[in-house]
Amino acid sequence: MKSTLKILTLICTLILISCGGGEEEKKKESTKVKLKTQKTEKKVEKKKTTKPSQTIDLTTKGVGPIKSITLGADIDQAMATKGEQVFKKMCTACHKAGKKFIGPAPDGILKRRTPEWIMNMILNPEEMVSKDALAKSLLIEFNGSPMANQNLTEEEARAVLEYFRTLN
Repeated sequence: MKSTLKILTLICTLILISCGGGEEEKKKESTKVKLKTQKTEKKVEKKKTTKPSQTIDLTTKGVGPIKSITLGADIDQAMATKGEQVFKKMCTACHKAGKKFIGPAPDGILKRRTPEWIMNMILNPEEMVSKDALAKSLLIEFNGSPMANQNLTEEEARAVLEYFRTLN
């Protein structure tokens, strides 16, 4: 009888111990879930910054020889065709229409930059990267890959700009 009483006491003690610990662990688990939710909310807030390639700046003209350009109301198709040829020959190693590559995609560039800034970047990339704040941030965004100076003439650069107008 004494051994039966000891066994029953031991079983009751084990049941009480196993039931009591589960509630505390459930409370700890629900606390952990709340902490993870708070951390996720903070990460979402940080992603609201605009990349330099998506920044709109229609006031800066950049650093270089181009101070003013007047674009016609209509696209000059002959010039745009010539610009497309120059772009395909000189620029497609780093730039792809429609997607980010080594450098930014030229699509919609005239909605984000002035024509003067674009021309100065094409004609004078070294000085632009050293003196123009937006060009510096683009260099950082694109992993420090500087734009190569292709030594285009102003006429070729203007044709490339006209081609960019067709990519909007």
